[in-house]
Amino acid sequence: MKICIISDTHNKHKKLILPEADAIIHCGDFTSMGHEHEVKDFMKWFSKLEYRYKLIIAGNHELLFEKQGLLARSLVPKNVNYLEDSGVELGGINFYGSPVQLPYLNWAFMRPESKLELHWKAIPDDTDVLITHCPPFSIMDFVPWDDAHKGSPSLYWEIVERVKPKIHCFGHIHHGYGIKVIENTTFINAALAGDKNQIVNLPVLIEI
Repeated sequence: MKICIISDTHNKHKKLILPEADAIIHCGDFTSMGHEHEVKDFMKWFSKLEYRYKLIIAGNHELLFEKQGLLARSLVPKNVNYLEDSGVELGGINFYGSPVQLPYLNWAFMRPESKLELHWKAIPDDTDVLITHCPPFSIMDFVPWDDAHKGSPSLYWEIVERVKPKIHCFGHIHHGYGIKVIENTTFINAALAGDKNQIVNLPVLIEI
């Protein structure tokens, strides 16, 4: 299965040039402020993309999904798989997604590290493709102006010690865009936006 992976498009989705693939994954922050009209616009576009499988999670900008979850979920088209601490099997591959991340200002799905650990422990052992908005600590999570890594330490250990997915894709940290392989897991920071939320990076295409 060929998978196109994107993240952090912040309402700029219509400017994207996407490669052909069997599936597309968006790792969150598809809106700017999480307003209902932004979600509707994105979902209309995303649902019409010519991919067999479409998967998405929320990011910290998708406030509607945390504050008005039932409304937000009602806006997700039937041909789009929205994952929120949940999984789905598509084409023989097990996908699992979670939107939570470490606290940053007053955005959505913020959890302290002690709470994040509980979310990560719920990831099934047989997950092939893990989708989070938050990066794991020390993997493409460095923020230059803070001179610090911003990923979750407990996520790192759950991945490398227990789950060991074939792919772990995420975004959130725009400066971390790229690919890194550790043992049998390919880590992908697919954040397409730069400092000012303008699209500066390309979608990532990978085969599993």
